[in-house]
Amino acid sequence: MNLSYRWVIVAAGALMTCVALGAMFSLAIFLEPMSIDTGWSRAGISSAMTLNFLVMGLGGFAWGSIYDRVGARPVVLAGAVLLGLALVVASRANSLLVFQLSYGVIVGLAASAFFAPMIALTTAWFDTNRSLAVSLVSAGMGVAPMTISPFARWLISAYDWRTAMFDIGVMAWVLLLPVVLLVRQPPAASAATDGSVPLPATDDPGMSVGQALRSPQFFVLGMTFFACCAAHSGPIFHMVSYAMACGVAPMAAVSIYSVEGLAGLGGRLLYGVLGDRLGVKPVLITGLAIQAAVIAAYLAVRQLDQFYVLAVIFGATYGGVMPLYAVLAREYFGPRIIGTVFGAATMLSSLGMSFGPLAGGMIYDAYASYSWLFIGSALVGLGAAGIAIAFPPQPSRQRLQMA
Repeated sequence: MNLSYRWVIVAAGALMTCVALGAMFSLAIFLEPMSIDTGWSRAGISSAMTLNFLVMGLGGFAWGSIYDRVGARPVVLAGAVLLGLALVVASRANSLLVFQLSYGVIVGLAASAFFAPMIALTTAWFDTNRSLAVSLVSAGMGVAPMTISPFARWLISAYDWRTAMFDIGVMAWVLLLPVVLLVRQPPAASAATDGSVPLPATDDPGMSVGQALRSPQFFVLGMTFFACCAAHSGPIFHMVSYAMACGVAPMAAVSIYSVEGLAGLGGRLLYGVLGDRLGVKPVLITGLAIQAAVIAAYLAVRQLDQFYVLAVIFGATYGGVMPLYAVLAREYFGPRIIGTVFGAATMLSSLGMSFGPLAGGMIYDAYASYSWLFIGSALVGLGAAGIAIAFPPQPSRQRLQMA
């Protein structure tokens, strides 16, 4: 198979993450019309997103393990079927519990079938430009708020929330099921699976999954990923409310979030290129330090233009560092168990993401201010950078230099 096919894998992964994560995060668009139509509390509907994060964490680990055994195509096929099914069922839910189970649990399980496995598959296809390729796959997450969410809003305005959610479920099937057929293992991996051509010893450190998950490398990887997500999740989720509390008009406050998402696309490309050229570890540490500094800087802004400037830096930074964890996992643990290891790291990152929104709400309820949220998040961000310093040198990078 021509190695140029690897860019087809990148495109397929970007589309899958865009559709899956876009469908999941579009819950914010459905919140108000659903609450008005059904009488369900906003807290009850929003709890589906908390379930999404928790299930994504467990699902990422499980799907990653399955990927290591059977490859990517069966995993993403199951995810595509489940995603469409969950949205269709949720659109017809007549009770809050049914909605929470279908949207919160099954959508989260389906979404997790794409991110970790497709990232792991991409790292297997690329020996060069690996950071850039992984960044491009994850860019689908950045595109999602600018595509699926506006589409959902248009459908709700034209019809109603049930029709909109049903149509997005069908659209997920239409877009994802054909793309599943494009997903293939790289030639070397396929041959190794057949037992005819073993993978080179230099690409596989020989660790078992248990050894990898107990290793210092994984501890540093997982804790850095957890702290990184715990640091930025609160400011991201509460940014619109914080801007409005600072006197920014509501629609303008929403635009700050959009600017962050758009900046995240450029950040993924920038950090991906820098990771390939300078090494992933120094780029990650620098990005985490910048993230912490920008979170703290939000305490000093009050004007819309100031929010925009920080949104560009913040969005580019948190969007840019996220794909680098997959590259580090591939470098430290090799291709044989990358799905399981990165799935476990993703589980920790999802737990980190689940803390920020809840902590921000509790802080605001207690103090009628978000100041302590941004102070605490900045300190956690600095902690993430400090943990990342403990990363040992990347083994595959050393081998390349020796060669």
